[in-house]
Order: sequence, then structure tokens, then C-alpha cells
Amino acid sequence: MKSFGLIFVLYHPTENFLCNLAKAHAICPNLIAVDNSPEADFRLHECLREQGMQVIFNRNEGGLAGAYNKGVEALLAQQCDVIFLLDQDSDIHSSFFGKMMKACTEIGTDMFLIGPKIYEINLQTCMPVLPPGERFPKRLRIDDRNEGLFSTLCIISSGSAISAAAYRKLGAFREDYFIEYIDIEYSLRAVSQNVPVYMNAAVTMQQTTGKIERHGKLYTTNHAAWRRYYGARNAVHCLHLYRHIWGLHWLSGFLAAHQAFCVLRFEPEKLKKITAIGCGYLDGVFGLLGTFEHRHPHLSSFCKKSGGKSVATDRSSSVTVTGAGV
Repeated sequence: MKSFGLIFVLYHPTENFLCNLAKAHAICPNLIAVDNSPEADFRLHECLREQGMQVIFNRNEGGLAGAYNKGVEALLAQQCDVIFLLDQDSDIHSSFFGKMMKACTEIGTDMFLIGPKIYEINLQTCMPVLPPGERFPKRLRIDDRNEGLFSTLCIISSGSAISAAAYRKLGAFREDYFIEYIDIEYSLRAVSQNVPVYMNAAVTMQQTTGKIERHGKLYTTNHAAWRRYYGARNAVHCLHLYRHIWGLHWLSGFLAAHQAFCVLRFEPEKLKKITAIGCGYLDGVFGLLGTFEHRHPHLSSFCKKSGGKSVATDRSSSVTVTGAGV
């Protein structure tokens, strides 16, 4: 049986998020809590250590990617075979690790990435599989499938399993991406280096991406302006990196235009968000990465101000995981 460990990322955790942490620790004792909050909560850290958890205070260095990398380093030092990633708003079922590890052992290789099937609650649909092998991949719907592994170009990070062998071959998550498209870039990197990526239909993760609101056939996530910057920039950069294998690079322009259109039609703070999207898109085209604050300090400050106060976070998504299809 392969050994596994869990990286659980915290950011200004609420009581509900700490409950998720406790539940995860109960079913996976080998858990590393990576606190990405800007300031250390020493009382919380001591409490978690008393419960048998290893705590790493990362201070948001490298964003979510940095938190993952710090946690992976710690688990690799423990000789873990499989590394799970989980965000604080993920509430997992007791059968989660059993079903995911079963999939890991059935693959027949020690290099892989596996993610659960994703069900978007507000949109009432599952994330499609994008089978690799075609220059212009066609979406495969697996909404009604409750078992089986499906080869795909990308999975989301929270709830995913990465083999230690795959991580050693592929290297670290991109900390210059900071937050958005970290998982998509890593998945595309894996497939481009012949490391298989699968979606496990036996485990379904229910989630909401931002504060999604439907408007007929359109929808909007209501993400903050600074998140819009990273989304637009990293999409351009990521899809351009792998343009020689898949014809996906044109999507980044469409996605930026779609974001801008939905913001103009349905969202508040239009000027901030449109400015952030445009700036992010141009930075992506010219390969200008790093944090928004470092690249554009004045614009970043403008985008993060709301009602005279700076807004530093955007923790609007919620995630639950069940052991079977919905």
C-alpha cells in the first residue's frame, strides 16, 4: 500500500475552515497545515501542533503555489508516495482517501496526477474532461459516470493526488503565477512530459467558483479585481507555453473578453476590474509575471481598495467532497 500525506492550506481560517481541517486530520493523520496568512497566529499554530499536526507558516510567499511547494517538500522528506492537496474550504467525506488511493494503485505506474470529478453547484453541471492527444481537444461530459478514470488535460488542485515520482520529474508549482492557473499549468506540464493526468469519476467534489450568478446563458463569478488580473495574465501565459502541442492559446483572448463583457454587464467596480483584466492580459502577452503588487504597485493598491479600505483576500469559493457521483 502506498503511503500518503495531505497538505491543507490555511488563509485567515474561520471556525468552519478549522472544522474542515479537523475532519481531514481525523481521516488522514499525516497532515501538514500550511498557514498562508500574512501574519502568524501563534496560538492557533500551537493548538494544531498539540493535535499532532505539522505546521508550516508560509506568510503567503509564492501565493498558493508557494504553500503547496513548502508542504510537498515536507512530505517528500517523509518518503510519502502520494501527496494530496486541499484548500481550507474543502470538506471531505470519510471515504475520500480510500477511493482516491484505490485509483492510485490501479493505474499501474508510479507517475500520475489524479483529481476528483468537479460538480459546479450553481451551474449544476460537472467540469468536462479534455482528453489529450488532439490539437483541438473536444470536451467529454462525464456527469452521469460514477466510476472510472478518464485521461484529461487538466484537473483542479484542491482534492488532487500527485505521486512523489511525478513531482520529482515535473518540479515545483509556479510561484510566479501566485494563485490562478497553477493547477492548469501543472496539469499541462505533466501531460506534455508524458505524465498521465486523470479525473476520477468515483469521487465527486462539489464546489462554487467565486460567487457565481447566472444571467440566462451567461454567468459571472464576481471575483475581486486583483483576482481578475491573475486570471487574465496567467491564462495568456499558460496556454501560450503549450501552444506547440495543443491549439488552446487562442482561448486566453476569448476568456479575457468574456470576463470583461460579464463585468461590464453584471458586476460592480467595473473600472477596477476592467483595468485589472486589461493589464493582466498585456502582462501575460509580454511574459511579465510575479505578484500584482510588485509589478504594478499603484494599480494594485487601486484595485484592492473598497470603500476606502484595502481588500487583500477573495475567499468566496466553497467546496464539499462526496465519495460517489452526485
